[in-house]
Amino acid sequence: MNAPLKDRAAAADTLTGGPRPRRALRGVRGGAPLPLLLPALLALAFLVLPLVALLIRAPWRSMPDLLTSSEVWQALRLSLVCATAATAVCLVLGVPLAWLLARVEFPGRGLVRALVTLPLVLPPVVGGVALLMALGRNGVVGKSLDAWFGITLPFTTAGVVVAEAFVAMPFLVISVEGTLRAADPRYEEAATTLGASRFTAFRRVTLPLIAPGIAAGAVLAWARALGEFGATITFAGNFPGRTQTMPLAVYLALQNDPESAIALSLVLLAVSIAVLAGLRDRWMTAS
Repeated sequence: MNAPLKDRAAAADTLTGGPRPRRALRGVRGGAPLPLLLPALLALAFLVLPLVALLIRAPWRSMPDLLTSSEVWQALRLSLVCATAATAVCLVLGVPLAWLLARVEFPGRGLVRALVTLPLVLPPVVGGVALLMALGRNGVVGKSLDAWFGITLPFTTAGVVVAEAFVAMPFLVISVEGTLRAADPRYEEAATTLGASRFTAFRRVTLPLIAPGIAAGAVLAWARALGEFGATITFAGNFPGRTQTMPLAVYLALQNDPESAIALSLVLLAVSIAVLAGLRDRWMTAS
């Protein structure tokens, strides 16, 4: 490179904040240092060993009989129905909330975002108690629902859906909000300048753009709802055929029939692996 070209490159680097970084190397030269390799292997063993132990201790010979019992199918069917219904609730309510957080400036938006993500760190049992205080027969809102409309949510199948939606909605909101922030808002602005209303622009332009984020958030919310335990048993109880989902069935079987508990756990493990397989293009591929 001659001197004028070098000067031009230096000037361009100055204007853009420095030279462009090189692409990250796909391999680490010389191998991983021992102080990092040992904790990494311990962490991997810590995460994988319980799953391997579950597979080793599984009663494979009696697995067909355990999984074909009426109690298991009843709990599995209820879990699938309630998780799907809870995901539908999350989609109907969570997508507009994510759009509001991503696109609208309003006072206290940071506080609202913190409140939305609170169920992620809130102990599930505490979430169940909070739902009882809000929607129970003597709750802040539940008292009016019972007196005016005769609607009682605790210890019902609808209560399971409410509890699962409460803990699963933050996963969808966070996923959709992140997708909205990454999407270019100029497409929506162009649609509005052409005469479309804000809702039409959202429906015809924004939704197709963020469809992959909505799908990923819905899958995460569905998986979280399927595995919910603490809020469900606190708010909806553990009644077979009405509120006993798969996690509750695992907990009950662990006390009386450990082999059945292992079999049910393997079913939930298979569902979790299926969820990861469905999200492999989003999380499990190299950039």
